[in-house]
Amino acid sequence: MSTTSEDSHLSSHSHSSDPDFKRLASLSLAALGVVFGDIGTSPLYAIRECFHGEFSIPVTHANVLGVLSLLIWALILIVTLKYLTFIMRADNEGEGGILALTSLIISHSKKNKSERWVLVWLGLFGAALLYGDGMITPSISVLSAVEGIQVVAPSFSPFMIPVTIVILAGLFLFQHHGTAKVGSFFGPVILLWFTSIGLCGLVEIIRYPQILQAFFPWYGIEFLMNNQAKGFLVLGAVFLAVTGAEALYADMGHFGKRPIRLTWLVLVLPSLLMNYFGQGAVLLASPEKSSNPFYELIPSWGLIPMVILATFATIIASQALITGVFSLTQQGIQLGYIPRLTVRHTSASHIGQIYVPAANWSLMFATIALVAGFGSSSKLASAYGVAVTATMLISAILFYYVARDLWKWNRIGVDLLVGFFVIIDLSFFGASVSKLLHGAWFPLVIGFVLFTVMLTWKQGRQLLMTQIQDRTLTLSEFAESLAIQQPQRVKGQAVYLTANPDIVPMALLHNMRHNKILHSEVALFHFSTERVPRVPNSKKVEVVQLNYGLYKIIARYGFMEYPNIRQVLALANQQGMHFRPEAISFFLNREKIVTGMKSKMSNWRKKLFALMARNALSATDYYDLPSGQVIEIGVQVQI
Repeated sequence: MSTTSEDSHLSSHSHSSDPDFKRLASLSLAALGVVFGDIGTSPLYAIRECFHGEFSIPVTHANVLGVLSLLIWALILIVTLKYLTFIMRADNEGEGGILALTSLIISHSKKNKSERWVLVWLGLFGAALLYGDGMITPSISVLSAVEGIQVVAPSFSPFMIPVTIVILAGLFLFQHHGTAKVGSFFGPVILLWFTSIGLCGLVEIIRYPQILQAFFPWYGIEFLMNNQAKGFLVLGAVFLAVTGAEALYADMGHFGKRPIRLTWLVLVLPSLLMNYFGQGAVLLASPEKSSNPFYELIPSWGLIPMVILATFATIIASQALITGVFSLTQQGIQLGYIPRLTVRHTSASHIGQIYVPAANWSLMFATIALVAGFGSSSKLASAYGVAVTATMLISAILFYYVARDLWKWNRIGVDLLVGFFVIIDLSFFGASVSKLLHGAWFPLVIGFVLFTVMLTWKQGRQLLMTQIQDRTLTLSEFAESLAIQQPQRVKGQAVYLTANPDIVPMALLHNMRHNKILHSEVALFHFSTERVPRVPNSKKVEVVQLNYGLYKIIARYGFMEYPNIRQVLALANQQGMHFRPEAISFFLNREKIVTGMKSKMSNWRKKLFALMARNALSATDYYDLPSGQVIEIGVQVQI
């Protein structure tokens, strides 16, 4: 059943379409802790970078009102209007995020093949860019919080980088325990964070109420007209205030639309606006305080508690990005764009809580290297933004095709709406790209590398499957050969994993050719990843009984699920198959890939694919097969 209702998560937990207030409050608090951490910690550095960063402008009355106006309307137009009002309508069975949006296009698009693949590549590149964001967010967030200690103790400066590295290392070392143990702690801490920063800003607004003039958009327009190129470059710093917007969409499946929208409108947006207005008021009163206007809002007695609270808030914000990268990696594996990696479930009750060691250690080394290499959150801010702006631009383009082709919205209305969003996104993207030589190259390089890896793996697997298919038989051809001459049958149950449900695995043919036997009961297992997040158990397994004791089992899993051989066997046995897990022999292909054949794939990409294939997690470990019952048969394949 398609979950395009107002709240997919709530509907799965309640028999009523209108859940009670207690459940809504609980989900809203949980969403607060996971979804809004990134955008909620932006006040630490967004305003500061406009007036004290690499592309800063003088602190004047007109500039303060202009920058504040741009920042406020960025929050309203990008987060409230674009994402919460429109983009979040594009859910794939309740799940959000750029890969879910891409899958929606693949599943329902009627476009020609080449145009559809251009859209798919765009979605993949946007997903690859999010890895760069996942590396920079923990670095800049934690470092900007720790830098607050300088306000209290300037002598602390030499220890900022080591302390930040220790905090980041501890964060990543903790990941294998899972977030379930601290999940209930996230919401209340972020609630305290938003309440605190909102109240601190409100105090300054009461002192300087004239700062509220910045709400009028013409101050921002006037700022851009007066400052021209310099004002355009400042947009890159203004964008830092909305860098967590994509997370709202990506985490939609965990909490549903209603709690996210409610929390944003009731608490998050008002708190952010009050804090940004408060920082603007501080700058109007004391322009010399532009080096750290966030902490200048805090009374002297509250500085140390606020630094501690900010550190916790940035750790939580980092956790949300790290968890997002884990989920993105799992989706990429399931959709066939990333080699098999170890994925561990850290919670028995929450399927989305996973741990991917390879992604975790890669992120840890990258974030520590970024902190050590850039040395300050201001320099990191120059590298921040370009990946997110590109992803937001791609999301708008993909949304356009969903609204026009899938939902059949009015063509002129869609053109005007998405065109408006694209103009905004292009403005921020252009301003962020201007920082290319100041560090913005880093997330772009990460994005291009991962995009190349994903395409290489997908195309390499297709090339490999084509070669294997040319060397084996179809099921109908195999049945005909058995009718003519059956090999010796031995009592027992054998399972062969196959990448194509309509052809005979090479491991089976090699076993017959060399051992001259065939088990009395043989099942060909094929795992298919569907373009939906999850497949219900009633539709998960299809059993087809063939002649000569053969079974064909197709197990369908969503891209948010993890294949489970025991579950498949249990569901298949309910449909008339009687295989005992402890008595099964599992036969797998072990391909040795040799490069050299002429094809559309370049030689260096073939070598990259072969390297990834050698280092990918084995099917035994990936499907959690009992290693004592697994027999691997080597097959050499030239690509």
